[in-house]
Amino acid sequence: MRLRQICLVAGELQRNADDLCAVLGLSVAYRDPEVGRYGLANVVVPIGQDFLEIVSPTRPGTSAGRYLTRRGGDGGYMVILQGVDALADRVRLEAMGVRAVERIDRPTYRATHFHPTDTGGILLSIDSVPGGDWRDADCEWPPAGPHWREHRRSAQGLRMIGAELQSDDPDAFAALWSKLLDAPVGPGRSIALSNARLRFVEATDGRGRGLGGIDVACADPQAALSLARGRGLAVDGDCATICGLRVRLVGG
Repeated sequence: MRLRQICLVAGELQRNADDLCAVLGLSVAYRDPEVGRYGLANVVVPIGQDFLEIVSPTRPGTSAGRYLTRRGGDGGYMVILQGVDALADRVRLEAMGVRAVERIDRPTYRATHFHPTDTGGILLSIDSVPGGDWRDADCEWPPAGPHWREHRRSAQGLRMIGAELQSDDPDAFAALWSKLLDAPVGPGRSIALSNARLRFVEATDGRGRGLGGIDVACADPQAALSLARGRGLAVDGDCATICGLRVRLVGG
């Protein structure tokens, strides 16, 4: 499987989108009108071959709004993986008792969002694009709209190489996701995907379990960190906090 998209949730969409794009040198490719039926607005931003998304509630009573309240503000919301056959993964996980909260079955796109209660507190989606090679850099990705390639910025060598999932019991969290993804837990309490690693760490920020951070490879981490400071964002070592998410910048 491939780490295809990370979704963040924010109380204020545009300011956080501006911060994300300014610090990492990215460009918004798409605003999906379909998310309006969930009471949301969004932006989707290409990063290397993959994507970052920010969603923001537009009305009371949304699941994203409740998540904002539970986690105490902006932050990581959903991990979206792409594989060969999302329908087969749906059958496998539902047989394990993992509940689906959303099913998408289109000729060009298939996806299942799994209930956070069954995944350790993080919304997990496993998706596939029929007829496409999920390892291809230019593989179609309907959630990013039809023109995302025009917005891809590659000059800084940006790419997502990891995501950090935090909880009070990271060993149990890693074991759970090992079963969900049918993949072993490896060194550093991590699960290897084709393009990235999911790292399971202890929650030390007072926000409890959730998607705490991502790892981003870039040509000049210090330049990005300087841009973050200039925008008034928190910087600690090699991490800048953008939209409530720790973005760890790694040279490469």
